[in-house]
Amino acid sequence: MGAAATDPAPVSPGHEQPRRRIVEAAIGLLESGGRDAVTTRAVADAAGVQPPAIYRLFGDKDGLLEAVAEHGFATFLASKRVDPDPPDLIEDLRAGWDLAVEFGLTHPALYTLMYSEPSATASAAYRTGIEILRGRIRRLAAGGWLRVDEELAAAIIHATARGAVLTWLSLPEGDRRSALLTALREAMVTAVTHAEPAVRKPGPAGAARALRAALPDQTALSGAEQYLLREWLGRLATED
Repeated sequence: MGAAATDPAPVSPGHEQPRRRIVEAAIGLLESGGRDAVTTRAVADAAGVQPPAIYRLFGDKDGLLEAVAEHGFATFLASKRVDPDPPDLIEDLRAGWDLAVEFGLTHPALYTLMYSEPSATASAAYRTGIEILRGRIRRLAAGGWLRVDEELAAAIIHATARGAVLTWLSLPEGDRRSALLTALREAMVTAVTHAEPAVRKPGPAGAARALRAALPDQTALSGAEQYLLREWLGRLATED
C-alpha cells in the first residue's frame, strides 16, 4: 500500500462529487465481483469518468482501495447508535457487537477489504469507532462489570466480532446457523464481564471500597506499597 498512516488530505468541493461517484462505483464492483473486479478501467467505466481522473484523485489503485475502506468505516460509524448512559451496560455491549457483525454480514466484500488494508487503523472513522468502543468499555469498568483490563476487553470484542463475520462467511450457506453468532457473542460477554458487578455503586468511591477490600488477598505489592495504596483508596472511598 502506498498511503502513509495519516489523515487523508481535504477534498476540494469541485472534486467531491466525482470522487464519491468513483468510490461508490468501486464498492459496487467489489460487492458484485470481488476485489479482482475493481480495476482502474472497470471503475472508470462504471463511474462515467476517464481513468486519469482516478489517478488524479487517488494517486493509484491502492489509494482508491484505501478510500473505499475509509468509506466503509464512515458508513459503519454512521450506523452506530451511541447512548452515553445506557440503562443496561451488558445489553449495550451485546447491541454494539451485534451491530458490528450485522454490518459485516450485510457488506461481506467491503468488510473484508476494510480489515485487510494495512492502513485501516489510520482511518479517522475507524479511530472514532474505537473511541466509541472504549467509551462503552469504560462504562463497564466504572460500573464494576469488567473482568479484564480495558485494552484486553477491546481486543477481545474486536477479535470475536471479526472472527464471527469471517467464520460465517466461510461456511456453506446451509451450515450457517444464527446459534453460532449467539454463542460467540455470549462467549465474548463471559470473557470480558462479570455475571454480577464487582462494584455495587458506580463511581470512584464504590470502586475504591471494592479494591481496598481485596488488597489483603493480593501479593503483587510490597507492604509499603499496600499501605500507600490503602491510604489513597481510603480518601477516594469517602467521596460520596
